[in-house]
Amino acid sequence: MRSLARLAQQTYDLVILGGGITGACVARDAALRGLRVALVEKRDFCSATSGASSKLIHGGLRYLKNLEFGLVRESLRERRLWELHAPHLVYPLPMLMPVYAGAGNSLAEMRVGLTLYDLLSWDRNNLPDPEQRLPAHRGLGPAEVLATEPSLSPEGLKGGALLWDCQMFSPERLELECLLSAAAAGAELVNYVEAVGFVREGARVVGVKVEGRQPGDGFVELRAPVVVNATGPWADLMLETLGQQPHAHLVRSKGIHIITRKLTREVALMMAAGTGHFFVLPWRDHALIGTTDEVYSGHPDAFRVTEADITGLIATVNQYYPAAELRREDVLHSYGGMRPLVDDAGPKSGSYQRSRRAEVCDHGPTDGVPGLISAIGGKWTTSRALAEKVVDLALRLLGRRRTASITDRTPLPGGAIGNFRAFVAGLHARHPSLPESLMYHLARNYGARAGELLALIQADPTLGAPLRPGLPEVGAEIVHAARAEWAIELGDAVLRRTGLGQLGDPGLRALEAAARLMGGPRGWDRAEQVRQVDRVLDRYAAPA
Repeated sequence: MRSLARLAQQTYDLVILGGGITGACVARDAALRGLRVALVEKRDFCSATSGASSKLIHGGLRYLKNLEFGLVRESLRERRLWELHAPHLVYPLPMLMPVYAGAGNSLAEMRVGLTLYDLLSWDRNNLPDPEQRLPAHRGLGPAEVLATEPSLSPEGLKGGALLWDCQMFSPERLELECLLSAAAAGAELVNYVEAVGFVREGARVVGVKVEGRQPGDGFVELRAPVVVNATGPWADLMLETLGQQPHAHLVRSKGIHIITRKLTREVALMMAAGTGHFFVLPWRDHALIGTTDEVYSGHPDAFRVTEADITGLIATVNQYYPAAELRREDVLHSYGGMRPLVDDAGPKSGSYQRSRRAEVCDHGPTDGVPGLISAIGGKWTTSRALAEKVVDLALRLLGRRRTASITDRTPLPGGAIGNFRAFVAGLHARHPSLPESLMYHLARNYGARAGELLALIQADPTLGAPLRPGLPEVGAEIVHAARAEWAIELGDAVLRRTGLGQLGDPGLRALEAAARLMGGPRGWDRAEQVRQVDRVLDRYAAPA
């Protein structure tokens, strides 16, 4: 049961600020190593940068241009671990890279880069399920490129390549698995609790002041000898509450995505666009297109996707992929976030060329503030490895003997399923009266935890009905989100615990049904249900 007063009475080894993927992975790693952990997030888990990705788990092919071989190797190693421990949520994705005359990259450069990429991923197929394994890249002639994706223009086409990386079906649910693992190991995790300052004894940080955003929460102090600042784009603002100029600096990069009608076959496109690139990714029988990459200079709380962002991305897609013929009305949904990039003070014109490396900062020696660690930068794929470094440092600051991380060999709660197709078939065999499409949907989202949803449906068959015709989400998922997955607001359930609202506005009837189902566990009266629906509808208001 949620109680900030109860949490304030506990003692912790580690308090973590920020409920994105970095904070979630730090909480998991630390709890699995036996540390007493509390994590606070001012909004909902995975509601900012971590939920605004291109849904790729990848090695970062373009980082080879910056000669960041270590980062690419680390990313490729971590890609395999995500596949291994969450096969229901992370799976192979073929990706086509066409090369046109006049593009910034040549066929020769691309093939050298892809050969190196394959070599750096030498262990990629050390996986028990053959269907999870990734082939080496294949060079393609113009005719082969067009046969793979006929919508591409033949004009100026020199050739291309087909490579394999990985897609995550739902970043929100993949992070949730990390949180569930942390909680099972004893971590205390609370959303809608904002860190507003540090507790200090002299120069040393000994805890954090937090204010809850839910009725009855109040204002408390959480104490621990080590505090981890994992607040992503807000990290430097959190450090400013120390009252001194921090050593660590970051640059915020704005990334925008749009979801449209389906544009390609089941292959992703990686298209060169001037000095950058964009993806056209197949996802849920739609096209996921992104991402922009430009410095964002505003306050992170003021971040919004604007109409100019959307029309600008449409124009870029139509320029470099004219067969898309995108119009504004094709955009069913848009989302965006801010990448927190380490500021290396280099003479860069924008954020695209900046490194995606992470920095773990011990503020004791750098700023004279013992007891405080900041984790800045990094990328989704390497978040587990970053967390391992953070916890190693935390153990050292705690004066504890270093124990090895076990997250590289510990499946996530839904991950112990073996072959995905066989797992779906097994579910259907055990529940023959339910649609096979429902079994697939529950297996993809919940993996080995699908039985928790099926138990709800068996107890109340009406919970197995889709909330909206044409979409796979069912009522049991909303109930489960409120009871077992920290969903506090309706938006948490329809935008992050499920995909009901991820393809655009699901309609008033679906949202009202979800609010009724969530209202039971949350104790909402009719007026509160209406308020919750209105807040979600505000999310779909036309951008300015």
